[in-house]
Order: sequence, then structure tokens, then C-alpha cells
Amino acid sequence: MKEKLKKINALKILVMSGRSLLNKPCLIKRFYLLIDFFSDYKKFKKNNKNKNFKLNPKDLYPRIYDKTKSTPIDSVYFYQNSWCARKIFENKPKEHFDVGSDLKMLGIISQFIPTTMIDIRPPEVVLPELNFKKGSILNLPFPDNSINSLSSICVIEHIGLGRYGDQLDQFGTEKAVKELVRVLAKSGDLYISVPVDEENKVYFNAHRAFTRDYILELFSSLKLVEERYVYGNEMFNEYDEKKGFGTGLYYFKKI
Repeated sequence: MKEKLKKINALKILVMSGRSLLNKPCLIKRFYLLIDFFSDYKKFKKNNKNKNFKLNPKDLYPRIYDKTKSTPIDSVYFYQNSWCARKIFENKPKEHFDVGSDLKMLGIISQFIPTTMIDIRPPEVVLPELNFKKGSILNLPFPDNSINSLSSICVIEHIGLGRYGDQLDQFGTEKAVKELVRVLAKSGDLYISVPVDEENKVYFNAHRAFTRDYILELFSSLKLVEERYVYGNEMFNEYDEKKGFGTGLYYFKKI
């Protein structure tokens, strides 16, 4: 019955819309979490013997979603950021350029290698070693064959879907790939990651997903040096369409 219901498009749209409006736990669960918070506060206040700190009700700052059995982590970003940083550190470029990736990853990389971030949205934080250059992945502000070390982690799948305020474009990914390849220097290194699936799909307006074959087709002018795949909470060496949705990590070199 569940599989049959999944095939009803109107029902799927209704469920997805509901989920998008309920990012936090349901109201009842939130109510119980808040009760637990005030229970802890009452116990803490009753046994408060540390006079070095002032405890006042006006300073209550509830954080009710953090009592978890394991450390919360986005496994995709954990693996892909670690993988990308390691490859860059191994190759030791004189400088590194990135288009639109996770700012936390770039902040760490910039502490070891001078890094320039390219994005349509400027960051609101500043590090001396991290430069920013405003630009679009569809029209990168660099000459042909000019960048020796380049990354774009979990970016090209979003282009043209309007999620980040960009214009709708059915071929946004393909155009982005052409720009990345254009600016990459001869013998230059390119690191990307994208969602993968058993077939090419658009999960509007979150992202696209790709088959391994299509990714290799898009980057056919480059040499594939390394690939890794994240399925669930594990990273694997091989693409497995039977595993369904995952994330592919690719290291290419321009020959």
C-alpha cells in the first residue's frame, strides 16, 4: 500500500510541502522538550552553589534539540570536505581557488594555502588568508587555462534551479561545467562533488542528481584521477546504482 501511495503525484506533492514547513519536530514533541528544559532549569537552580555566575530567569536561552544519543553531523559535508581538503594538502598548490563551496572548509584550507573564494554572495566573515572575488560559475572572472588548483564542492547540481536566487536554466549544470573546465590550467587539478543516483534526476528545487556515466561525459575532456562515493554514513570507492541516492566525489586533472 505504501508503495502505491508513493506513486500518487498529488499526494507526494502534499507530503513534500508539509515536510518543508515542518523542519523541527512536531508540536507535541517540542512541548515535551520544553518541559524537560524547565525541569533541568529547576534542578539546576535548586542546587546552584557556584556563586561565580549569576543565574537569572531573564537570561534563559533554551536549546532543546541538542540532547541526542550521537554527535549530530551532516555526513555528506563531513566526508566531502575532509576528502577535498586532504587532496589539496597532498598536492600542495601555491594557491587555491574555489567556486561556491562550504565556507567552513575554505576557512580551514586558507590557513595552510592562500585561497580565493568565488561566489555571487560575499561572505560576512573575514580572514586575512581567504580572499573573495565576486563572480558567477556561469561566467568566471578568469582567463582560459589560468587556474592550477580549483574546487567546487556540491555546487554545479544547483545551478539554474533558482534555489539561491539564480535565474532558472535547464542547462545550468552543463554551462557551469564548461566554465570550470575553461579556466582550469593545463595539468591543473579540479575537485568536485555532486549527488548521484540510478538515473539523472531533478529534485526541484533542491538539486539535480547524476549517474556516474553522465558526470564522466560532462568532464570527458579531463582525466579522472580519483573517485569516492558517500552512501548514508559511509564512504565507498565505487559507484553503486543499486544503493540509490548518494554523493560522488571526483578529482580530475586537465591533460
